[in-house]
Formats: sequence, C-alpha cells, structure tokens
Amino acid sequence: MSKKEMNNNDKQLLIFDFDGTLIDSVPDLADATNAMLTTLGKETYPIETIRNWIGNGSRLLVERALVGKVEVADSELTVEEADHAERVFLDAYNKLSGSKTVAYPDVDEGLKKLHGAGYTLALVTNKPIRFVPKILQSFGWQDLFSEVMGGDSLPVKKPDPAPLLHVCKSLDISAEQAIMIGDSRNDMLAGQNANMDTLGLSYGYNYGQDIRELNPTAAFDNFADLVAWIMADSI
Repeated sequence: MSKKEMNNNDKQLLIFDFDGTLIDSVPDLADATNAMLTTLGKETYPIETIRNWIGNGSRLLVERALVGKVEVADSELTVEEADHAERVFLDAYNKLSGSKTVAYPDVDEGLKKLHGAGYTLALVTNKPIRFVPKILQSFGWQDLFSEVMGGDSLPVKKPDPAPLLHVCKSLDISAEQAIMIGDSRNDMLAGQNANMDTLGLSYGYNYGQDIRELNPTAAFDNFADLVAWIMADSI
C-alpha cells in the first residue's frame, strides 16, 4: 500500500512497540541474560548473539539462551528448567539500573511532535509490564501514552492481535483509525492480524530479516522519516 492509499487524516491512534522501536535495550537485556547463564553455570554469549534472540518476550529469550539458538524445540527444555531460569533472569534484569538502555535517535522529539499534533499514542510491548513504567519515567515519556500494555497484561501477546484490539477498545478508537509501528515480525503480524495499517522500522530486532519482507504499509530506516511521513497529511 502506498502513502496515497492511506489517508493519514483518518488516523487517530499510533500504537508503538518499545524495544527495538523506541529504545535500544539490548545491552541491559544481554547483561541480565548472561547473569542468568552464569548463575546457572552455563556458557555466556556476546551481545550480538543475544540481540538476535530478543523480541518475543522474556520467556522465549530465556529459552533461546538456554539452548543457544533462535529455534527452541519442545523436547529441549522442561517447563521446570525454563520456569527457574526465567525467575533468575527477571531477578537479574530487575537489579540492573537500566543505564545502558537508550532511546534511538529522534525518538524523543518525534514522540512529542506526534503527541503535540493531536495523535493518541499507545505502547504495546512484549516486555513484562512491571519493567515498563520505570523505563518510561527515565525518558520522561510517562504522560505521552494513553494506554500501555506489557507482554503479560493479557493471556496472549504479539503477534496475536488481542493487545492491539484491547487498546482500541479501551480508547474507543477503531482499528481502521489506528497504525501499528514496530521493528519486528511480531509487530507487523499483530497489526495485520488486527486489520491495521503497519509502519516498519528497519533498525531494530528482527532476527536478521528485512522488515520490508513482511509487507508493512510503509517502512523507514530512521524514526525522523517515519514521523515526517505521518505528519505530512496532518498539517
């Protein structure tokens, strides 16, 4: 779909992913992952390896770290092993200051520009919800988002469309008036499954796959271009 086929004047709600879209949290997540592995007496991994395991929530990150690869077969881990490792990981992540997590270029200015232009902003992340408020506050973004959903806010998470549709229902805005914005397969599929337009960002965590291969409504290599594209029909 081209820009001409999507009238931005009809859009009211912008739903953003968090990690890999607005913030680069890989350094802190990698530190927590390796702390977990060390506690469990297992081999640690370089940050660039762990980067490819992020994006599906804490449980799958932990499972991938335990087996050392992206694809985890059902037979490779017991539920008890994964449960224990996830508790160790979440404890380690909770103890980190978050000082290594940074906003991507132009995100702070861009979010404020979109908010100031009258768009309703929401956040739907697969990160456990208990970690989200502290990070939002660290960037001063806590008042920008009308709705915030974590990966455990509902029984299902992205790529299931339920969190996105829940946000729409809560804010009384239709899916047709919303846009899902993210960096990964989960974000694009969630938006498409919710019958929303999707905007992809190429710089985040998408397991080495070009976000454009997932057929978003449009794709961008930086946040400033995305904001300019949204704002073009809003002035």
